[in-house]
Amino acid sequence: MGGKRSLGRQFGWFWAAYGVSAFGTRLAFDAFPLIAILALHAGTTEVSVLAAAGLAVGAAVAVPLGPWVEFRRKRPVMVAMDLVRFAALMSVPAAFALGRLGLTQLLIVSVVVGAADIAFTAAGGACLKTLVRQEDLLVANGRLESTTWTATMLGPPLGGAAIGLFGPVMTVLADAISFLLSAAGIHAIGGKEPRPARIAAPRLRVGDLLDGWRYILAHPALRPLFLNSIVVNALIMATSPLLAVLMLRDLGFAPWQYGLAFAAPCVGGLIGSRLARRLVARFGRHRVMRTAGTLRACWTLGLAFVGPGTGGLVLVMAVELGLITCMGVFNPVFATHRLDRTATDRVARTLSAWSVTSKLTIAALTALWGVLAGLTGPRPAITVAGLLLLATPLLLPRHDHAPECEGEAARRHP
Repeated sequence: MGGKRSLGRQFGWFWAAYGVSAFGTRLAFDAFPLIAILALHAGTTEVSVLAAAGLAVGAAVAVPLGPWVEFRRKRPVMVAMDLVRFAALMSVPAAFALGRLGLTQLLIVSVVVGAADIAFTAAGGACLKTLVRQEDLLVANGRLESTTWTATMLGPPLGGAAIGLFGPVMTVLADAISFLLSAAGIHAIGGKEPRPARIAAPRLRVGDLLDGWRYILAHPALRPLFLNSIVVNALIMATSPLLAVLMLRDLGFAPWQYGLAFAAPCVGGLIGSRLARRLVARFGRHRVMRTAGTLRACWTLGLAFVGPGTGGLVLVMAVELGLITCMGVFNPVFATHRLDRTATDRVARTLSAWSVTSKLTIAALTALWGVLAGLTGPRPAITVAGLLLLATPLLLPRHDHAPECEGEAARRHP
């Protein structure tokens, strides 16, 4: 899935854990909006509020987790966050079986899972940087990206079929079990993980909560990528619940068609992630990031023109294919660049701040676009997001600052 080059047994277990949880998550693709729409009969505004509030509160809860994770062993944190997500998600099918499931519980579970996601991502990035050599980071990130798109390609159609046969709650059950298996995979990495040394005060201070943001905003290589990625991801994600309502309610697509529309184009993600390393070798990291980052902003506007029937389904798939191919190239190069430019003792705080900001921005724009869709309908709201995305390449870095991160530079040039 990412080439034949071996990155070691420990990365193999990390990759396996990532793969099983990614597949479970994609199997439950948009499960909560689908449950809200199909089982709880929620409207556009309620679906958008559910998505936005869960992200926002979950991100707020996760603010202190970055500094907390930084000075703890990363693998136990990852296992704990997997178990938290397992327990939270298992409450959904349990409540549904008892006839007690409601939007409030979906919101609470979204908050818990969202906060655990941020802590896991922060710990996972720091863990990955210690499991593979610096020169292998792009290979490792390429394999993780390939796995993501493979899971996204297979998961939604199977999830759509499961929804059609058993209802949307069954996919949440599968997602919960995937986190339990992920915890087992992380535990199987083995080896002794030293406890990170805390140079500053032994206890978490209020000022520590802002360290990640201070580091990003003061870093000439990370700051523009931070602004670009936050805005692009938020605008793309803000249209997701609107497109679900447009396709499932207004245009009458079946759940399996909705899943297929986002699954088949994921072959573009596989192609892009496999090409990323070759493109970087030929054109350089900065040029590939800038080109792929520009191209990925050009596709979402096409979703405003989707219509009913086969033609509409083909249009969604074509737009998603172009978008996902560009993302397949951009994401592993971007993830490698971010890790490479971040000092080792700052990774967890930096990734946590990045994730918190991303989720809060997604939540804010999702809520705003939900209100806009309530006033104008989902199609005009998607159009506005597509037009704004066309301007986001202006936020991409124009120059390749800082040839290496502070931590690596300090070790090589003491």
